[in-house]
Amino acid sequence: MAVISASSSGPAEPTGPAGSSEPTGPAENDGPAGPAENDGPAEPDCASDPGAALKEMFVDRSQGGRIARGQDPVERPVFLKPHGTARGTLTVRADLPEELRVGFLELARQRPEGLTAWVRFSSDTVPSRPDLLTTVGVGVKLFGVPGAKLLAGEGDADTQDLLLQNHDVFFVDTARDMCEFTRAGVVHNDYESYLRDHPVTRRILDDMAKPEESALTATYWGVLPYSFGADRFVKYKLVPAGCAPADPAATPPEENPGHLAADLAHRLAAGEAAFDLLVQFRTDAEAMPLDRATVRWEESASAPVPVARLTLARQDVRGRGQAAYGANLAFNPWHSLAEHKPAGSIAEARATVYQASAGRRRDANGVPAAEPGPARPPSTEPPARDTRIVRAAIHPAIGVARVGDSAEEFFLAPETEDEPPLPTGSYKDATGALKRQAARFRIYGYNAAGEPVAELTADNAEIRWTAHVANKKPAWYQFQLALDIPEAARTEESRLRNPRVGGADRDGLAIDPGPRSVRGRDRSGGPELRFDTGRFLHIPVYLGELRTDDAGRLIFLGGRGVAESADGKEADTFANNDGWYDDISDGPVTAEVRVEGRALPVEPAWVVVGPPNYAPELKSVRTLYDLLRDAFVTAGALPEPEPVSFTHDILPILRRLCDLQWVNQGLATLFGHGGREHFLDPGLLAALADPGPRHTELRRQISKTMRDPDRDGTSPIPWPPVYGDAMSLPAVSARQHLALSPLQTRQLALWAAGDFVSDLVPGAAPAPRPLDRLPLAARPAALDRAALSFCIADAFHPGCEITWPLRHTTMYSAPFRIRHRSKDNPERPYGRVLTPQAALAYDGPLYAQGPGDLTRWMAVPWQTDTASCRSGYEKRHDPYLPTFWPARVPNHVLAEEDYLIAVDTTRPREERLAAFARRANWDRWLPTPYLATINAMVKDFGRLGLVERRPGATDDPLLPAEMLVESEVSFPAEPAPPFGRNLLSLHVPLAADERLRDAVLATAVSLAEEPDEELSAGFIEKVARFPGNR
Repeated sequence: MAVISASSSGPAEPTGPAGSSEPTGPAENDGPAGPAENDGPAEPDCASDPGAALKEMFVDRSQGGRIARGQDPVERPVFLKPHGTARGTLTVRADLPEELRVGFLELARQRPEGLTAWVRFSSDTVPSRPDLLTTVGVGVKLFGVPGAKLLAGEGDADTQDLLLQNHDVFFVDTARDMCEFTRAGVVHNDYESYLRDHPVTRRILDDMAKPEESALTATYWGVLPYSFGADRFVKYKLVPAGCAPADPAATPPEENPGHLAADLAHRLAAGEAAFDLLVQFRTDAEAMPLDRATVRWEESASAPVPVARLTLARQDVRGRGQAAYGANLAFNPWHSLAEHKPAGSIAEARATVYQASAGRRRDANGVPAAEPGPARPPSTEPPARDTRIVRAAIHPAIGVARVGDSAEEFFLAPETEDEPPLPTGSYKDATGALKRQAARFRIYGYNAAGEPVAELTADNAEIRWTAHVANKKPAWYQFQLALDIPEAARTEESRLRNPRVGGADRDGLAIDPGPRSVRGRDRSGGPELRFDTGRFLHIPVYLGELRTDDAGRLIFLGGRGVAESADGKEADTFANNDGWYDDISDGPVTAEVRVEGRALPVEPAWVVVGPPNYAPELKSVRTLYDLLRDAFVTAGALPEPEPVSFTHDILPILRRLCDLQWVNQGLATLFGHGGREHFLDPGLLAALADPGPRHTELRRQISKTMRDPDRDGTSPIPWPPVYGDAMSLPAVSARQHLALSPLQTRQLALWAAGDFVSDLVPGAAPAPRPLDRLPLAARPAALDRAALSFCIADAFHPGCEITWPLRHTTMYSAPFRIRHRSKDNPERPYGRVLTPQAALAYDGPLYAQGPGDLTRWMAVPWQTDTASCRSGYEKRHDPYLPTFWPARVPNHVLAEEDYLIAVDTTRPREERLAAFARRANWDRWLPTPYLATINAMVKDFGRLGLVERRPGATDDPLLPAEMLVESEVSFPAEPAPPFGRNLLSLHVPLAADERLRDAVLATAVSLAEEPDEELSAGFIEKVARFPGNR
């Protein structure tokens, strides 16, 4: 099984055939084989049993001869020049077509985290020879593949091997050809005569002698065919899918005999690398033979199909033990499930020869002759400049969980801001109940320079987590308006909630179950982990529980959306319903950590439990992260980001406006697909990304259309058309509507002036990146950012998850990290009324925080505010705009029945376009009038639909290729409510008087021009913030 380069000068160098990491060639001597290789037994019989003959030449003569000469350690016969061994993951998309779900691919698909892989890169030459023009091979060993293997004696080992090389055909056709070729070199020391008689073999060997820039940028082929389930055959292919750039200071390959190893180490130390695994199906038995390995399977006849992604994490391939681990691995294509059985006589010969060679090498080296157990688990992260961990920090700094009414099921909060979305249908359980969103916390160890060194888990640290959450809403002050804006002085006083509960009894208003702690892996369910001992007056209230994952990370689950009145009274306002409680909460998250017996100081975190996110993929135009980053930049705690990047700073603002098309009819008309301001249209997007003077006026107009509160704060026309902190009817304040953050506004001004980096790649869609695809150094900040990017900073009126105090940097010990109040520093009382002066005082509530202190400012219960935050309050301007919070609480959605019409290619085009343009009111499932709506929301919040991604149309440019559709509605389908129910909120001031309420509401509805079903009428206190204007 030896090959030589027919174009090489000097003595022929025996090397191995394609793709093997076990024997396929003879000795690795630097010249012609010596007597020890030739003075063997009788000439091998290639005709009757080529497999046995190849084993005799490779293992008995070649490998045995080297052992006899004292080689230590004994090495592989071929591909024995290693470039490095790397740890990675093979992942398969959950929606892989059914016909491709075979063997290890199906096993990988069933695991969101994929299969662990160890990958060995090598060249088919001896270590003393240069890498240049050598055949480069890759062996992939997958872990987590249980089941009987084809190789004799390996039983149910849970690994699977793949072997590939950087050329697409083999150099001989059959096992007999391979045997005769090897006999010519090993026994007769005469490759040249064989090659003279076999010009195809000579040509292929010449073609294989090609340069490779990097082992990570080469394309690899499996060369020989394999079964793919029953009655199908494929060839494998690995195509590079991205890696870090080369070292610009590297020695050229012509001058560095080990350039591939140096390059591999540099690139993987700088970042991850990826390959796409493809399969090419055999579609023509004659043109794609199974036992003529020199015949190329033309891709024009059968294009390879992507089936998986092999990702090598950023790592130090020269780290302790990694090279030795790779050297001891044995790769064999027959170490395989039956579904992937190798085909052809060469493959059959490999089974015997590879196993015999691996066994002899391992026996000689004192290595167990068996497949490894669990994959080697050392950190795959590169060491920082200083690898000694001196402190630790919990991330995200503020984690966000969300309530849901599912009894047990949950999903994890996003850990990057562009994480791949969950499949449609993932947010409710089989009963139709809404799953809770869990917040997962991780700990990272830092060196003295403040660089992340490693994530600390149960694998490398002792960790004890503690969390303490509480709900203090009923014991806090009413929400009237954000107390840090001037308009607060003109609204009602912020008095204590539940004022009739006095003295020591007020302690019973705060729901505080105390702290809970957990350690270890996969902990869940125990009563000691549940926050269920707190009470609202006499009522026990469950606020959530702690769990851990399989690495010992903390998982926090909040409440189940329960809200009740202690005296059975209905809710009658949006934010301040006395006698009511809900199961929202927040509080500190801390950890005790020991590494190698040393206790580390740990920066703590905070967890906030918010309402559900009914549009899980969407972000507000101004996120909570945007707002807080601006606050820290203004305070000097973070640097001003520069230069302005189009893709990172400008495009997100424009994209979010466009994405809100799926939750508001007015925004769909303005910014949606086909709308006049659809910034994502490829032609318009290219113009917006061009810094040249030709598009200066276009950029200026967009920038100037964004709201300037001092110029047009009361006007609903500028962008974004979203309500602000001082929203009231009629408008009396420049804060009536939302403005972007000052930092966003400055960046837009620089963009308008052409002072930005044009880094848009035309046609490139946003690439979802899960956390494990990011470099280690980027992960802590990514966790912090993701948690806040899916929280809104629209109107703090009072808000969705958390509200206006968060924009005060006095609340933080470091950027994004809440300042904790110690037990020996109790909060002072603020009296019957919390005034703006007291709220903003140096000894006020905007400094160190305790359990329940962030969410106490929010509405009680949250459902009444969520049901009040709608659009259409100013119908004389527009029935759809401005709006509250559409990225979290949709207004108008593409209903499933209209979606099905829009994508139905058998229907008339106009019918499809009309269906796509139509929107249904999201909360049409709730009854009218207003008080009925907010009370129904309390019990039915989990039955409302979620806005989730579906495949769109591909046959009409006026219809998008993907659509976000109202999904998972749990209300009975029949009778379906009218699409327009609850469209308009009709504020009737006289309805504040209970004695007049029914009569004045009936009169107001009868006098309105709109159909009765579209009106939700009542005294809507949320939009009547200034008593003199009611």
